Amino acid sequence: MINLILLMVMFGFFNFIFIRKHMLMCLISLEFIIVYLLMFIYMNFMIYSSSMYIYLFMICMYVCEGSFGLSLIVLMIRCYSNDYLNSLFMW
Repeated sequence: MINLILLMVMFGFFNFIFIRKHMLMCLISLEFIIVYLLMFIYMNFMIYSSSMYIYLFMICMYVCEGSFGLSLIVLMIRCYSNDYLNSLFMW
């Protein structure tokens, strides 16, 4: 099961590296990576019977990161009227 989770994280990294046209697609691939990393951490906590406070803290931080990313997309669409990453660079 752990090998499957690590394989899915690698697929998320490849998706993040090779699909760089829209900012929304980059954020979705980052969230894909985060979900599988949280599954990996959860399985390790269950195997070693350790405390879940760090897991809850990490979930809170990832939710804040997701909402920050969505607010950046809204700001970018209001300023540039699209979410292309190429429109951010003016050269």
